[in-house]
Amino acid sequence: MKYHVLGSLRVVNGDDVVFINATKVKTLLAILLIRANQVVPFDHIVTELWGENPPRRASAAVHVYVSQLRKLLSNPGCQKGPIITRAPGYLLQVNPDDFDLNVFMRLIEQSRVSRREQRHQDVIELARTALDLWREPVLGDLRESPAVARFSTWLEELRIEFIEMMIDSHLELGRDRESVSYLYSLLQDYPLHETFYRQLMIALSNCGRAGEALQVYRSARETLRNELGLEPGQALQDLRWHILCENGSPRPGLTASHSG
Repeated sequence: MKYHVLGSLRVVNGDDVVFINATKVKTLLAILLIRANQVVPFDHIVTELWGENPPRRASAAVHVYVSQLRKLLSNPGCQKGPIITRAPGYLLQVNPDDFDLNVFMRLIEQSRVSRREQRHQDVIELARTALDLWREPVLGDLRESPAVARFSTWLEELRIEFIEMMIDSHLELGRDRESVSYLYSLLQDYPLHETFYRQLMIALSNCGRAGEALQVYRSARETLRNELGLEPGQALQDLRWHILCENGSPRPGLTASHSG
């Protein structure tokens, strides 16, 4: 049994996809997966499914949902299913290699090591492998659960970290031109993310497009002022000053690692 949470919740059994139609049952599975191989207290499950004011028969409903999940996740010939009753709640046993989150986390740790060792091509390849695991917004249809919402936000931050590392490695290897269009598209999705503005300014400057790089700074400043009432951070301000001082010719020396 393989579990996928880097997108809509999906369970794959061999060549078959296990369909879970009931939202509460899917949410329960998501809650158990978020804390895979750990006991999730019964009271925590109730709160995640119904909030602070659960219905009178909430406990009975949880037992029904667990029973339904056990049937869905059972394998013929296996006496013991993956959901274990263990005080004070339930535990979902998951093989680490069968859970896309675990694969993703291993890749990000490997990429961090590669980055520290300045093995930039390795960072790029690891990041591409990790980002290919993503299909759509994490558990997007189940975010009424506070735990699922927090988990999704945390994972999205890790995804952004991966993207940042990959682009920095491209810039360190001098692949500025191929980074420009990708960064422009990223800023459509993340208009408040200053790191992407910084990386785009570096890429443009290193392509001899200092004027465009300064226009990116102006765009960042306008967006941050309008949306947050803030000025760009020191890293962006320092980069702008560097580009101005270099008169549009930032090489040699303007790279992702020391541009602020």
